[in-house]
Amino acid sequence: MPRIGIISALHEELAAVLQRLPDEQRESVAGRDFWCGHWHGHALVAVLARVGKVAAATTATVLIERFGVDRIVFTGVAGGLAAGVRVGDIVLARELLQHDMDASPLFPRHEVPLYGRARFAADAALSDALAHAAQTVLAQPEAAWGTAVARELALLHTARLHQGLVVTGDRFVATALESAALRRELPDALAVEMEGAAVAQVCHDYGIPFAAVRTISDRADDSAHLDFSRFVRQVASPVSAAVLEAYFQKL
Repeated sequence: MPRIGIISALHEELAAVLQRLPDEQRESVAGRDFWCGHWHGHALVAVLARVGKVAAATTATVLIERFGVDRIVFTGVAGGLAAGVRVGDIVLARELLQHDMDASPLFPRHEVPLYGRARFAADAALSDALAHAAQTVLAQPEAAWGTAVARELALLHTARLHQGLVVTGDRFVATALESAALRRELPDALAVEMEGAAVAQVCHDYGIPFAAVRTISDRADDSAHLDFSRFVRQVASPVSAAVLEAYFQKL
């Protein structure tokens, strides 16, 4: 049976996943708790990666080496960069890049040394399945994540799915100047976060399919810190769990 690794960076997001596992068993490795269980009969291992690229890479490696997962999905929140990407939207990564990687002049800016590339592609089939799940959820928001969350999102706008480049770096982008600089440097970037590209690189090394789906929690600008925790807890976590629920139902 395929075994899927589910990684989140925040406690609230992992809790939303664990609530849906009827038989989870905890195993501690490398200072992390890995929860083995089943979702709609499908075997998975869920884990809190902690924040940042190194922590995420360590987590992905343990999932592959110790738990034998054959695919990994990262679910969490991100800051919106592109003009049309708004709070409450869902972003599915088709490519991932480390925006703070710079080994110039030895290598071009953003290129990972000795890989000959800056961008790591997400797995097409896994991403397609998650895109379908996200569209299903967005088409029936109240059925997917409940009236309260749907009402809160409706106060913002009608949530949309975006697919494309997501960029990763070891800093929380929280000023308009920083986000504007990222848009100039990487004009096709949809969103910014702190783990995805590192996991994508590990999965590339092992030949493991990887996908990342993120809910936009802020616009990565001067308002990024406002009510962040409340939004993650009350909106982003239910949205992420609903997308995974739809994915596992169709798997």
